[in-house]
Amino acid sequence: MTPCLFSVSYAGFWGQSALSLPDFVARASTLGFPAVMLAGKRPHLSPLDATPTAVDALRTTLDQHHVRCEVIAGYTHLVPAGAPEVPFLEMQIAYVESLARLGKALGAGIVRVFTSYETEGTDPQAIWQRTVTGLREMADRVAPLGTTLAIQNHHDLGLATPALLDLLGEIARPNCKLGFDAWSPALRGEDLYTVARQAAPHTVITTNADYVRVPRWRYRPEFVNYERQSPDWVRAVEFGSGFIDYPAFFRGLRDGGFDGLAVYEMCSPVAGGGGSANLDAKARGYLSWMKTQGFA
Repeated sequence: MTPCLFSVSYAGFWGQSALSLPDFVARASTLGFPAVMLAGKRPHLSPLDATPTAVDALRTTLDQHHVRCEVIAGYTHLVPAGAPEVPFLEMQIAYVESLARLGKALGAGIVRVFTSYETEGTDPQAIWQRTVTGLREMADRVAPLGTTLAIQNHHDLGLATPALLDLLGEIARPNCKLGFDAWSPALRGEDLYTVARQAAPHTVITTNADYVRVPRWRYRPEFVNYERQSPDWVRAVEFGSGFIDYPAFFRGLRDGGFDGLAVYEMCSPVAGGGGSANLDAKARGYLSWMKTQGFA
C-alpha cells in the first residue's frame, strides 16, 4: 500500500499548527511520505483560490519535493436541509467537477466525497434516492477527466458496510468506488477484518487515524455521585495505540485485494496538542507502524 498524508492535518482546524500548501508538501516530503491528499477547501485547495498560476506553482512544488498529489478531498452533503428553491445539489456537483479538474492539473485521479447526513423529518428513501442521483451525475461528469470518486464511510447515509455496498451497487458507475475507513465500523461494532475484506475489491483509498475512548461523567450533587454520559469522547492518539484493530483491518483489505492509498489524517484534536512537533511525530509514527507491520 502507498502511504499518503492528508493536508487537513496541517490546516489549522481543531487547534493544529497550520501550514500553507507549499509548506505542507515540503513537510510531507521531509517526513517521508511519497504522496499527499489535499483538502479541497480553504485554507488549502479551494476552487475559488486555485488560479492557473497557483496550480502551476503547486505542481512545481510537488515535483521539486518528489511528492505526488494522488487525491483531492471533497466535502459534500448531498441532502442539506433548507430552502428548496436553492440548487444545493447542483452547487455540489459543480464543486466536485471543479475539484476533478484541479486534480487532473495536479496529477490526482481521485476525488474523495461524502454521502448525506440524515435530516429529522425527511423520508430516508428520499434521502437515499437524492444521494444516488447526485453521485451518479458527479461520476458521469468527472469520467471524461479520468477521475474516480471515492465515497468515504463518514456521513449517516450508507454508513453500515452492507448499506454502503448496496449504495455503491445502485450508483452503478465504474468510476465510483470506496474510500473505506476503519474508525466508523470500529465505533459501530462491525468486525473489521470481515468488512474490510468485503469492501476491498471496491476500495481505492483508506483514510486512517487511531483513537481512544474517553468515558464521560457528570457530577450530580443531589446524589453526591456521578452519572455516566453517552457517547464516549473519542480522542486521536499515536497510531497503533488506540482501540481500533488496525492489523485486522489492513489484513482484511490486503486479503481482499486492496493495494492502493493508505492516507494518514489528523482530523480532530490530537493527544499531545496541535503543535507542529507533535503532529510531525504522529505522522512519522504512522509511517513507522505501516512499515513495521508490513502494510507499506
